[in-house]
Amino acid sequence: MNELDQAGLARLRDGWISGGAMFEFAPVEWKEVATASSPDEQERRLLAIAAQALDVALRPAAPKTLKRRPPLPVLALPMLPERLRPLLRAALKYAADARLKTRVAALVASRGFVLHPMDWMPSVSDQESPDIYAPWVDWQAGADSQKQSRREDLTAETWDDFYPAARRSALIDLRRSAPALARTLIETKGASEPAEVRLALVELMRFGLGADDVPFLKSLSADRSGKVREMAGRLLARLGERGNQADGGSEDSTAELAAFIEEGKSGFIRRRATYAPIKPKSQAQQARRADLFASCYFGDLVVRFGRTEPDFIGAWQFGVDDGADLFLVRMVAVSGSDEAVASLADLLAAAGGRLAILGLQLTARLDSGRKRVLVRQILNDAQNLAALILVEGAEAGWLEWSDLAKGKTLPALRSAVSGDNDVTRRNAEQYLEAVGFLASPVSAEKLIGEVVAAGLPPASPSLSLLRLNAALAGNPNQMINPEKIA
Repeated sequence: MNELDQAGLARLRDGWISGGAMFEFAPVEWKEVATASSPDEQERRLLAIAAQALDVALRPAAPKTLKRRPPLPVLALPMLPERLRPLLRAALKYAADARLKTRVAALVASRGFVLHPMDWMPSVSDQESPDIYAPWVDWQAGADSQKQSRREDLTAETWDDFYPAARRSALIDLRRSAPALARTLIETKGASEPAEVRLALVELMRFGLGADDVPFLKSLSADRSGKVREMAGRLLARLGERGNQADGGSEDSTAELAAFIEEGKSGFIRRRATYAPIKPKSQAQQARRADLFASCYFGDLVVRFGRTEPDFIGAWQFGVDDGADLFLVRMVAVSGSDEAVASLADLLAAAGGRLAILGLQLTARLDSGRKRVLVRQILNDAQNLAALILVEGAEAGWLEWSDLAKGKTLPALRSAVSGDNDVTRRNAEQYLEAVGFLASPVSAEKLIGEVVAAGLPPASPSLSLLRLNAALAGNPNQMINPEKIA
């Protein structure tokens, strides 16, 4: 339709708006179609023709850059029941960032459901969302339906049939069940990938990491990416191999870090070695010490003192310098052996208080049993409960009411929500969000009752995840009615 036709339609429209008859002003072709015995019928027919022209002839053409997307993949779990979606939306709205929103999705997945895509979708770069959402991640990355519909095992031949999220999930499964096969795939197919992809693939070697992986990891000392070399060196350090010297200066850096640590003796009868951090003399020294703890490997540091990793951990004087304690724990988490991580986690959990909270830095490498021990100890101490949000790889919905009731947690919460201190109340609300993910449905429901009775408004947004948790009972046919906990 050209501009002249559009102007004619505009004239007809303006005439009808003013209440006049416009048949005489219509194009000749339209008059032939719209001719009728009465003037009213002529106007009605003319109006129908104009409406058809406006709705069809003037419909904008789709841009040439517009691409047709395949249908959104159907996930392997059923969608969350419609009656629970208001609770879900409230929990997502209260979650402050993408990481906490992912936790909401993880809680729902642990109860056998997935979220509606209009409520939440993982981002294209999301690697923390539950594996069940991998098809959605790949769909956003431009995955086509043909590849998504395939269900073959990941092999060298089917490598390109998997989009990144699905491939990552398949490789993790392989590293747990057949680590040698996964390593071969990473070695052969990863070599031609860009540096960012190679780094992500090498990082997956942490699953099922063992002595058989050493030759491949050592071969990465010649990789063209410094980040890949660094990741390989850390994984080798976890296996007890000396730090990767490919980038140079590692020995000097370790010696420099050791100079920040003082070796001493304790005990009158049975003398034993102790290791304590030396207080830096300036901000520059403090910053340098932090850099050294972050860049050196724990095994190399221990060798400087002639000790084993568990022995060095047992001899470290916690409490002398809080900053150094944090740096050491992070160092062990990144490059310590499995034995060192387990030993440090046990020590920190037994110590309780601030040290137990430090143990949360290790959770990415702890088994579920040790994670639960740490969480229970933090609950028992009731110190900085909001730090539970930092637990990495935590299981959802296991915390029982007895775990909450036997320590100092409930009294501390009652006091916080009933007081006038806004800071304390906000801290308590952050804790409620953290425990909303960890608690069982029964524990969540009981905790709601406790804090509401203590003075927290029943409609407080901080209860949103607890309410969703309580409504998501394990058996879909026995889910708690949301109205009972509203």
